[in-house]
Amino acid sequence: MVIVTGASSGIGLCLVKALLEAGYVVLGIAKNLEKAGLDHPNFIGRSINLADLDALPDAMSALIEEIDMPVNALINNAGIGRMGFLEQLSVKDIRLVMDTNLTSQVIVTKAFLPQLKKQGEGDILFMGSEAALRGARQGSIYCASKFAIRGFSQALREESGKSGLRVTLINPGAVRTPFFDRLQFEPEQSPENAIEPEDIAQAVMMVLASRAGTVFDEITLSPRSQVWKKKGT
Repeated sequence: MVIVTGASSGIGLCLVKALLEAGYVVLGIAKNLEKAGLDHPNFIGRSINLADLDALPDAMSALIEEIDMPVNALINNAGIGRMGFLEQLSVKDIRLVMDTNLTSQVIVTKAFLPQLKKQGEGDILFMGSEAALRGARQGSIYCASKFAIRGFSQALREESGKSGLRVTLINPGAVRTPFFDRLQFEPEQSPENAIEPEDIAQAVMMVLASRAGTVFDEITLSPRSQVWKKKGT
């Protein structure tokens, strides 16, 4: 079984479809899974609001009680973006980004970690970003959340390696997904201006299929020519 958060759209939905095609049983987690329209005998969906941190530990405990098979991988994919100069961002948006992109992933990983360590094998993957590698204008909070998940994944890799676990961070550049629906900018339309979710799915499948003793610490995927445009121009 592979656990995928943020499974209802974009990268997460593409990952779910690729994993199902490869024969995995997939448990997908998202706030609203109905919009995904997934109907597959090997897909199990659970609607959980990852940003509700007070309820999340109990939701994860209940979920783990349901699982009766080994977990091959946990893919922490859920994430959101709120962009703007810092003084333009509300405290609500700041908390939402940090809670979703960092703290919820820490809680989900903590919940599954004992089972993964007991198994003595498994993969934990985090969806980082090129924003985890360098800061950008109007991206202070988003970058902070991704820098933090990068540090968390590095520390977790050091803590878990002797237990047989592999920890991988995937850092995509601009990906053509609904991520940009609520933002004021998006990649230009030429194919070389953004990567596709399928590119990330290929990288994930490579990680899962690799020799158990080999760890892909970080994988960065970038458009050949990253060009942005303001919406409406």
